[in-house]
Amino acid sequence: MRKILACLTILILTLFLSPAFLQAKPSTTEEEVYFSPHGGCTAAIVDNLDWAEAYVRVQAYSFTSKPIAEALIAAHKRGVNVKVLLDKSQLSAKGSKLDLLAEAGVSVRVDTKHAIAHNKVMIIDGVTVLTGSFNFTNAAEDKNAENLLVIRDKKVAKKYRDNWNRHWEHSDPYGKGGNLQKGDKH
Repeated sequence: MRKILACLTILILTLFLSPAFLQAKPSTTEEEVYFSPHGGCTAAIVDNLDWAEAYVRVQAYSFTSKPIAEALIAAHKRGVNVKVLLDKSQLSAKGSKLDLLAEAGVSVRVDTKHAIAHNKVMIIDGVTVLTGSFNFTNAAEDKNAENLLVIRDKKVAKKYRDNWNRHWEHSDPYGKGGNLQKGDKH
């Protein structure tokens, strides 16, 4: 009886302490809310990117967060279709991760059509939308009062994806070596 109890205990502990159990997919609740500074916004974004399987679409006004850029690059390297659309201010912004993403082979475009492309959006696998005032920056995580809303809803994700597609079409490709290819949409 003791042997059976010991085996059962080991089995239960192994199951609950296994990496797969400890690194479970993000919550299946319809929404999660985070606030900064130091409210876990960056960690929530990275966690969601780590679970991306098919595609990630990004619209960002400001993008200086190395952890978020690294998570996007890691997703790209594991075969996730990652496309990033940035505001034109990122062409000259100090600390911009535009070049880092392009050099890693991530498809990047710059929205030069609008005075400011002020979106802060990620769409993941047609189900998850990350949005809010949270810029993908170090200051947003460490200094600013910002918010991040994670929504898991296919209908909402489709609306954001449709809007993202409209902006992608009128934006200019950005290539390795810092080349903005005006007018070359393919």
